[in-house]
Amino acid sequence: MIHPTTRVLVADLREHVGHTVLICGWVNTLRLQRRMQFVLVRDHTGTAQVTHKRDESELESQLAGLTAESAVRIVGRVVDNPIVKLGGLEIMPESIEVVNRAETPLPIDEHTGLEQRLDWRFLDVRRRPTAQLLFAVQTTLEQGMREYAYRQGCTEMHTPKLMGTASESGAEVFKLGYFDRSAYLAQSPQFFKQMAIAAGINKVFEIGPVFRAEPSFTSRHATEFTGVDVELAWIRDVEDVMVFEEQMLTHAITKVANVHGEAIQEHFGLEVVVPQTPFPRITMAEAQEILHAKGWDPEGGKEDLDPEGERGIAAHIQEQTGHEFVFVTHYPTSIRPFYHMRPADRPDLTLSFDLLWKGVEVTTGAQREHRYDVLLKQAAEKGMNTEPLQDYLNSFRFGCPPHGGLGMGLGRVLMVMLGLDSIREATFLFRGPNRLTP
Repeated sequence: MIHPTTRVLVADLREHVGHTVLICGWVNTLRLQRRMQFVLVRDHTGTAQVTHKRDESELESQLAGLTAESAVRIVGRVVDNPIVKLGGLEIMPESIEVVNRAETPLPIDEHTGLEQRLDWRFLDVRRRPTAQLLFAVQTTLEQGMREYAYRQGCTEMHTPKLMGTASESGAEVFKLGYFDRSAYLAQSPQFFKQMAIAAGINKVFEIGPVFRAEPSFTSRHATEFTGVDVELAWIRDVEDVMVFEEQMLTHAITKVANVHGEAIQEHFGLEVVVPQTPFPRITMAEAQEILHAKGWDPEGGKEDLDPEGERGIAAHIQEQTGHEFVFVTHYPTSIRPFYHMRPADRPDLTLSFDLLWKGVEVTTGAQREHRYDVLLKQAAEKGMNTEPLQDYLNSFRFGCPPHGGLGMGLGRVLMVMLGLDSIREATFLFRGPNRLTP
């Protein structure tokens, strides 16, 4: 008998009823009864039931010796059986090859807590369809963002992650040995994106790793994460940047809803709501006024919104407008970097924004200051030594156009979109202050 050599995915078995097929996957569960052997085999597209009547054959003993999560190749005939819950199909096996037998017992099960699941992340992802779906959603989301960026004429850039000097404020960077001196991991591609604008690249786009040496243990912080970065030349004002972002997100979320909407509803119990544009906008001063009226920050000492404030303002906007997103604009100069542009009539404010989605900050953006003398003045006001920044500052001395951009955390967007409790779940291999493995 000739065995098939081309693999058939579980999701496609219905097309092969009455035929002998090869399936490859992992043993999900075994039910070995007195007369019958049932083995559920799972691949990345679904689970199939393999049914064998005991007959004292070699096949019977092979099936009896299986363990959960063993990798197997099974050849068998696809048969209609309406009683079987898994698609009304079962496979009558003709041969089985154990490619890699799983040790027993497994180190995790469905009751294992998150930290231990992260220790065995490959098993965790393999065993849970929700985790598999997350990475499919991530792929579609990135594809949607790239599509929009390309259509807008963006050039995708790959900026260095090693720097000779600590970027921005010099805080929160990882220092590492670099031959006979020190180097730092880039905490943002910001300066390099701006250099690309000065290099005459009209619109810059990058999806890449970002490193932050923050000892933060919150559900939304990581020491290494994936940033989605955009920088746009010749903008009129920061509004151009916000319009770009809301359009890009709407395009990407629409794509996710079309491709994965039903699966997300089934596995995460959430509807992917495609937002209407424009997104609501509110100034920081207005946001604080609304929050103070609701009893937030009774001492009145907070210049920035804390997570409670972000949730509060998002809830208020949703109540007023029905919108899940809100741009909070015009942050005070004191809590923004020196390179954010300031309105001519309000030097205490910046032309900047954060984008909140369901109360979680997913993006920070701004119009940048492109005038060399103003940059020097603003750096001096913040007490910064500009010597280490000279390469960056040089890009503003020879005709740099007005520009602005944004940095978005991919993991946070996925976390909010899928209603996850922690960014640890929205990342394949999470990195935090206490986690450098696996």
